[in-house]
Amino acid sequence: MNDIRRTILWVIFGFSMVLLWDQWQVYNGNKATFFPNPAQQQAAATAASKGASDASVPSAVAAPGATVAQLPTVPSAPSAPAAPKERFEVTTDVLKLTFDTEGGSLVRAEFLKYSDMADKSRNFVLLDDSKDRIYLAQTGVAAGAAGGAFPNHKTPMTATGPRTLADGQDSMVLQFASPEVGGLKLIKTYTLRRGAYDMAVKHELINTSNAPIAPQLYLQLVRDGNKPAGESSFYSTFTGPAIYTEAKKYQKAEFADIKKKNFDVEKQATNGYISMVQHYFASAWMLPDGIPRSLSLDAVDIGATLPDCCYRVTMIAPLEAIAPGASKVVDAKLFAGPQVEKMLESLAPGLELVKDYGWLTILAKPLYWLLDQLHTLLQNWGWSIVALVLLLKIAFYWLNAKAYASMAKMKAVNPKIMEMRERLKDSPQQMQKEMMEIYRKEKVNPMGGCFPIMVQIPVFIALYWVLLSSVEMRNAPWALWIHDLSSPDPYYILPLFMTLTTLLQTALNPAPPDPMQAKMMWFMPLAFSVMFFFFPSGLVLYWITNNVLSIAQQWIINTRMGVPPQFNLPKFK
Repeated sequence: MNDIRRTILWVIFGFSMVLLWDQWQVYNGNKATFFPNPAQQQAAATAASKGASDASVPSAVAAPGATVAQLPTVPSAPSAPAAPKERFEVTTDVLKLTFDTEGGSLVRAEFLKYSDMADKSRNFVLLDDSKDRIYLAQTGVAAGAAGGAFPNHKTPMTATGPRTLADGQDSMVLQFASPEVGGLKLIKTYTLRRGAYDMAVKHELINTSNAPIAPQLYLQLVRDGNKPAGESSFYSTFTGPAIYTEAKKYQKAEFADIKKKNFDVEKQATNGYISMVQHYFASAWMLPDGIPRSLSLDAVDIGATLPDCCYRVTMIAPLEAIAPGASKVVDAKLFAGPQVEKMLESLAPGLELVKDYGWLTILAKPLYWLLDQLHTLLQNWGWSIVALVLLLKIAFYWLNAKAYASMAKMKAVNPKIMEMRERLKDSPQQMQKEMMEIYRKEKVNPMGGCFPIMVQIPVFIALYWVLLSSVEMRNAPWALWIHDLSSPDPYYILPLFMTLTTLLQTALNPAPPDPMQAKMMWFMPLAFSVMFFFFPSGLVLYWITNNVLSIAQQWIINTRMGVPPQFNLPKFK
C-alpha cells in the first residue's frame, strides 16, 4: 500500500513511454520512405522526367454512390486538337504558385513567408510535381450515367491573366479555357487575394451541343505516401487525407489503411470538405453547403517512380442537366497553406480540425486560445509558453498543494516504514498489517497525492499537442540562441537544464522502500530526458517551466509542513 500511488504514476509514465516508442517505430516502419535502396534511387534519377509528366494522371474518379471498386475511367486525353503544354508561375505577396495548362491544375505551391525546415535559406514547398514528390490539386468534368468524355484534368487549356499581383492590387484573376470536348466547354477561373492562402475557383460549364448534358464536377487532391522531409523520429504527426462532413465530423485515414482498403468514411454528403494534411500545413477543396457530393479515398498508380505513390481524395458533385446553349457555374474554394487556427475557422466549418489535437481537442482549443491571447500581449511565443504554464500552475495550485502535502506526510513517515520493512521482511502479512496501522495513526493516505496529479495529466498532454501542432512556432524566436521554437536546441542547453530539473524533482520526492523502484525512479527520468534532446525547443521550454514551478511549490509546501526539503540520492548497490 505504501507504494500504490507511486506505482500508478510509474505505470502511467511507463505506458506513455511505450506509446512514444510505438509511434517512433510506426514512423520509421517504411524504410523506403527515407532510405530508398540504390535501385530505387537510380530509378528515380533516370526516370524523373517520366514521373513528372505522368504525375497528374489519376486513372479514375468516382461516380455518385460508387464505391472505390466501381470507379469509372476518366479519358486520359481529349479528342480536341492539343495546345502546347505550358507551366508557369503566378506570384502573390505570400504564394508562388505553378499552374499547368494541362487541365489548369495547380502543381506547385511555395510559401514566401515560411522557410523550409531542412534548409532555412529556401521557402517551404507544399504542393509539388518533381522526381522527389507528387502533390497536386486537380479538377475536371466527368461523365454521368449517359457516359461520354468531357474536359478533365488532362485536357489542354488556354491560360489568360496576369502572372504577378501588382502593388496596390488586392486580387488577381487567372483563367483557363478548354476546347469543346463532348459538347461541353469548361472555363476555370482562379481568384487569388493579397495575404490569402485560399483561392476562389469558379467552374463554368457551357453546353455547346444540341442536346442536354448532365455532367459531374470532380475535385481531387493527389499525393505520394511519403512523410514530409525533416520529420523527427522521436514523435509522429499525422500525414494523409481527411474528410469532414457535418454528420461524421473529421475523418482521417492512414495511407497504409487506404492501400489495404481498411477505412470507413462518409461517402455521401451535402456539406464539408476534402483535404490532405501534414505537420503544420494542409490543402483542402471546399464546395458550398447544399450541393450533393460523393466522397472517396483510393490508392492510384500514376506511373511515378516514387516508392509509395499515390493516394487520392476525391469529391464529385453531380450537376443538373445543362440545356443546349446554356451554362452552369459551380463555385469552389481551394486552400493550400499553414494551419493557422483562426484563419482556418474563417474559411469553412470544421476546417480548423486539420490542426489535429486528437481526443483532447476539447481541452487543446481553449489552451491554444489562451496561448494566442498571451502572445498578443507579450509578442513572443517563448514567453507566452512560460506565461501559460504559470497560469496553469496557479489554476491548479490547490490540487498541487494537496498532492505535495500528501507527499510531505509520506516523506515524514518514510523512516518508520523503512525500519518496519527491514524488521519484518520475512513476514509479508505482518508487514502489511503494521504498515496500515502506521498510516492510520499518522493520518496518511498513500493515494492522497495521486488523484490531484492525475486530474492535471490530460491538461498538460493537451498543451503538449498545442505546442507540437501550432505552425506559429515555426521559425519563432524566444531569446538568446533559441531562434526557432519548432526546432531542437542547437547547443542542447535547454534539454540539459530540463534533465537537471527532472533529476532535482526526483531527488525531492520520498525514496521508495523497494530498492528496484528506487533505481527505476532515477532511470526513467533519465531515459525520458534523452528524447527531449531531439524535441522542439518550445516543448522543452514548456517542460522546464513546469518542472521549475513544481519544484518551487513542493519546496514551499514541505517547509510549511515542517518537513525540511532533502535530497534523496540514488543508491545503486
